[in-house]
Amino acid sequence: MNGILAILFLLGAGILMPGVINRIRAWLSGRKGMPFFQHLYNLRAMVRKGVVTGHTSTLIFRAAPSVCLASVFTAMLFMPVGGLEPILSFRGDVILFAYLLAVSRIALILAALDTGSSFEGMGASREALYGAMAEPALFIVAGTTALVSGYTSFADIFPAMAFRGFSIELSLVLLLLVYVIIKLITVECGRIPVDDPRTHLELTMIHEVMVLDYSGVDLATVTVSGWLKMAALAAVAGNIAAAVTGGGAAAVVGWMALVVAIIAVVESFVARNKLSRNTTYILTIVAIALVLFLVAFILESDIKVG
Repeated sequence: MNGILAILFLLGAGILMPGVINRIRAWLSGRKGMPFFQHLYNLRAMVRKGVVTGHTSTLIFRAAPSVCLASVFTAMLFMPVGGLEPILSFRGDVILFAYLLAVSRIALILAALDTGSSFEGMGASREALYGAMAEPALFIVAGTTALVSGYTSFADIFPAMAFRGFSIELSLVLLLLVYVIIKLITVECGRIPVDDPRTHLELTMIHEVMVLDYSGVDLATVTVSGWLKMAALAAVAGNIAAAVTGGGAAAVVGWMALVVAIIAVVESFVARNKLSRNTTYILTIVAIALVLFLVAFILESDIKVG
């Protein structure tokens, strides 16, 4: 029962997050903005439209949205929410979680290449590059949490961290991991400053250019997959922060809301990077994650420095 509640919560969070971001951005810019549920109205319009495919595309193009949604949803099944245990759990599932998110990315890359479009192929190459560069940071975050908890399963990592007392130094390291995950969300979910989900300039798009040929229910499936991926990564950040600061599911909810609010604030005041700066941006995320892992290792091993 707890597992069902956890997945229902994550699904609800994924559906609500775009509305929260849109409302915060409108408020910060002094605009009335779109209705809170406008993204769901848009989704309903997509579902009602027919699906049009190019004559060069194959079954890969049609199957990619389903593979993308299924992989992200499966990854969410391993994610607890405070005291709510996940539906699936086994030792080492943190690795599978990262690879399931990678499967969703690979499916869209293959679909973009399958269209035979030079624009979509350009977006696919950027997505492949950024994904390959950002993935080590996600593994390092998983390794750091496994190091301080002694477990390799989300179901065991967060409870072990919650019942353990952390020093100020180690608490700061873990909270900085939340900062790293927020940065990763901007990369994995195509948010500013790495990408802009509102842009329609083919030469600068990354995620949006890969799905240009999608329409109808296929486009709706890809869109929902992006929302759920953001919710899954935000849940990782929320669980880490709640384990450090204390609190159950309510604390996780609060930290996830804070993560979404930070993303909205950044998108309101920060411009999109030039494409040439994105590689430096992502490598900086990896470097910060690696430094945090080394500091956590030193603190855990009680190594005297100096």
